[in-house]
Amino acid sequence: MARKEKQYHFIYKTTCLLNDKYYYGMHSTDNLNDGYYGSGRRLKRSLNKHGKENHQVEFLEFLPNRKLLIGREKQIINLNEIAKEDCMNLVIGGSGGIPLNLNIEEFHRLGGKASGKIHAEKLKNDSEYKKKHVTNLINRIKKARLTKKCGCDWSNRKHTDEEKRKIGNKNSMKQKGERNSQYGTCWINNGVECKKIKKVDFHLYSNNWSLGRKIKNSLINL
Repeated sequence: MARKEKQYHFIYKTTCLLNDKYYYGMHSTDNLNDGYYGSGRRLKRSLNKHGKENHQVEFLEFLPNRKLLIGREKQIINLNEIAKEDCMNLVIGGSGGIPLNLNIEEFHRLGGKASGKIHAEKLKNDSEYKKKHVTNLINRIKKARLTKKCGCDWSNRKHTDEEKRKIGNKNSMKQKGERNSQYGTCWINNGVECKKIKKVDFHLYSNNWSLGRKIKNSLINL
């Protein structure tokens, strides 16, 4: 049985009012006030970090049906658009959030940020792509070591304490803020068990739950 067609089909733009970063998307609904902001990964991070109250949704175009809506999104969210610094979209339009199988010419046509976004998304969602990428990377490193064309041969070598410190500082900078995998989460406990949740969901729990993690009979607030 075919799914019932929604009443409204539109292209929207969600903008973070604090930094002007934006996200384009398409949405079909029977209620124009359903509170939908978008489903993009970077957009969700922005909503968690800055709050919905600091984001604005604009209805840009209305289309008569879902098919035309998908086609219009493809036109708006293209490689040129996602390459822009303030754009929070990761993939081109019409794909439903799934990276398309671009050929090598299309993939590298713009280079830089555009192809980098697609590459990162493929690594997360395409297991075959990730496996091939890792295999190629390992083979290149092995070849470089054998031919001694780079300083990759670490036989009988160790990092100095100063080098370790620099590496640690550099890695810590890459994991600050929303780049950290634990960003927007917290531990809660009820005195018996503890669990990790999204901070924005804390209000869903009863008064028996409080912030913090119980470890070895002592409560450590994170």
